[in-house]
Amino acid sequence: MSNLRRTLMATVGSGGFISATGGTITTDGDYKVHTFTAGGTFTVTGSGEVEYLVVGGGAGGGGDFGGGGGAGGFRTDTGFAVTAQAYSITVGAGGAGGTTSRPSTGSSGGPSTFSTITSAGGGGGKGYSAGNGVAGGSGGGGGSSATTTGGAGDTPSTSPAQGNAGGGGAATYVTGAGGGATSAASGTTAGAGTASSISGSAVTYAGGGGATSYPYGFSGGVGGGGNGNGTGTGYAGTANTGGGGGGGGYTSGASGDPGGAGGSGVVIIRYQFQ
Repeated sequence: MSNLRRTLMATVGSGGFISATGGTITTDGDYKVHTFTAGGTFTVTGSGEVEYLVVGGGAGGGGDFGGGGGAGGFRTDTGFAVTAQAYSITVGAGGAGGTTSRPSTGSSGGPSTFSTITSAGGGGGKGYSAGNGVAGGSGGGGGSSATTTGGAGDTPSTSPAQGNAGGGGAATYVTGAGGGATSAASGTTAGAGTASSISGSAVTYAGGGGATSYPYGFSGGVGGGGNGNGTGTGYAGTANTGGGGGGGGYTSGASGDPGGAGGSGVVIIRYQFQ
């Protein structure tokens, strides 16, 4: 028997396993997987240990030459003890994209929770003349100026860290990208997310939102980050990945464009049932 399998074995009395209800339940070999794409309740019979993945909601990208939104916080571990009770699950919403009005800031994502585990929402991206990116699980990108910085990641702080910083702006019409779960953003290069196979197949979560540089948009980070759009509305982060929204651009002869919304978070719980 592998070390992971021993870790995830749940004991009830002598040699038994836990059972539980809640969320969308799938089976992966000897394991049950409970996926929550919205709030709910994880109700346990017996006691034992589970593996979890908790991803916060991604932030919205800034509008009108907007920076990318930061990814939602990413936390995962094995060997988490549960007992016979109902655990409330919260799945963080993605933050709204920034508006066309200057200065514009994307809204931060909402936190996701399971028991004592909380993953913070991503920090919003900033727009033209809006300043530094907002701190969050991963930080948002700075507004369009050579002096802006990205928002700090991992707010509140956990060990290991649940996210990384956003990137700073580089010029009057060049913004920063959002940070991701695996890496910080670097200027217009969005932070990458992190892969997990807790669902039974590898999925990458919590990529940062893409930056803008008129008339160009930059790609969001792998893991659901939305692309920036230099001449239109920023692209949304992918739902239930915690990806940040892309920054909005500027349509020639019109007002600035909105930022993309962040992707909602997700909570996944896995345990051996036989």
